[in-house]
Amino acid sequence: MLKNIATNLLDIAYDEQGEADGWPVVLLHGFPYDIHAYEDVAPRLISQGARVITPFLRGYGSTRFLAAATLRSGQQAALGADLLSLLDALQIEQAVLGGYDWGGRAACVVAALYPSRARGLVSANSYNIQDIATAMRPASPEKEHRMWYQYYLHGERGRAGLTENRRAFCRLLWSLWSPTWRFDDDTYARSADAFDNPDFVDVVVHSYRHRFGLVEGDPQFDDMERRLAAMPSITVPTITLEGDADGVSSLSGTKADARRFTGRHENRVVPNAGHNLPQEAPEAFAAAVLDINAWID
Repeated sequence: MLKNIATNLLDIAYDEQGEADGWPVVLLHGFPYDIHAYEDVAPRLISQGARVITPFLRGYGSTRFLAAATLRSGQQAALGADLLSLLDALQIEQAVLGGYDWGGRAACVVAALYPSRARGLVSANSYNIQDIATAMRPASPEKEHRMWYQYYLHGERGRAGLTENRRAFCRLLWSLWSPTWRFDDDTYARSADAFDNPDFVDVVVHSYRHRFGLVEGDPQFDDMERRLAAMPSITVPTITLEGDADGVSSLSGTKADARRFTGRHENRVVPNAGHNLPQEAPEAFAAAVLDINAWID
């Protein structure tokens, strides 16, 4: 059932399924996706007693900013703060957090900085906190070409292109990032409606400029960004997931990533799956969430 709840900055729209006294799970979508990514994950969790909450991130769907003056920031600290505020508003002291892409970043931020609020973590694409201090250091050409869309959005031509062609632009990313996933027009259209949010372009552009240090963040998140700059360890029980056909993120279960997880940690590679793991491989994603819950219990 789609509901709304106000936090300090947002009126957050979220789907909630399962019994109110079930063990809470918050599942977070990425860019450019929406809450439909979890439509086949949620039933598997509900059948095992979960209360599943799936919010639209800032700039997506029917989530709205409460004040016109609030910076339409897409920085990592803002995403983490939104998740923390949602937990507070729903009076959820502790939840299993799961996500990928932007949503995985929000979950990693909360798990790293506020571990008492995360019973456990399922993160696609491994350790998702951005190292902004080194963002201008060139990567290998093979990695650089995957990030063309980020560089495109650094300029005003990119902002105009996303504004005018958001559905075609985002559909291209779906195809490039999930080359083995044969989604149909209806599947894409259900999610693409979320990109009509009036703040979508501003939030997306800010995100891809801030992560490279090209624009300032929202000052209210400065302290959180300073803490994230230290690339903090994640101490809560964690399962990381990676699709072996991911067209944007190469397999990232490296020693460099693994050392960031100082609690119990397991990395799983999902065969024949791309970037949108919960929608492409719902069984694998749900199994990871259920396994995390079993570890804790």
